[in-house]
Amino acid sequence: MNQTINDIISRRSVKKYLDKPVPMELVEEVAKAGTYAPSGMNMQSAVIIAVTDKTLRDRLSRINLEIVIGRNLTTSSGHSDPFYGAPVVLVVLAKKDIATHVYDGSLVMENMMIAANSLGLGSCWIHRAKETFETEEGRQILRELDITDEYEGIGNCILGYAAPDALKPQKPRKDDYVIWAK
Repeated sequence: MNQTINDIISRRSVKKYLDKPVPMELVEEVAKAGTYAPSGMNMQSAVIIAVTDKTLRDRLSRINLEIVIGRNLTTSSGHSDPFYGAPVVLVVLAKKDIATHVYDGSLVMENMMIAANSLGLGSCWIHRAKETFETEEGRQILRELDITDEYEGIGNCILGYAAPDALKPQKPRKDDYVIWAK
């Protein structure tokens, strides 16, 4: 099988990570893959905030959890870190005034998750990036990073080394996933 297709098929959402740092060169490769995602009219509306600083990572996790608690939701694992212990968060934002910004940012997320898998890293799309950066603290974080344009949070791509028991068997694809019009 083609390696790219194998990387797509074998990718899993990882929700348990080893307490092991990710080398910066791997983080950079994953982020770079995100920058090559297609975008509407090649406007490249998305930006990636590569969070390797534990203090900022924990701050974003806390805001995310506060949103979960405020909605009476629970994280799928039931624990208090919506980032599941992953040491790296690649936050994808996209310019609100570009009509395709949600699609553009979603493609960036997918590129990064496939790239992570190809490099032996686990990843998962964590929601609530939009809500995180709509809070006053989220807007403050953007100001601290000198991000002044009007961006909307698209997703948080968490990265790290998957714990041995984190990878679950792939579920079969539904029979009617592809509808052929021959």
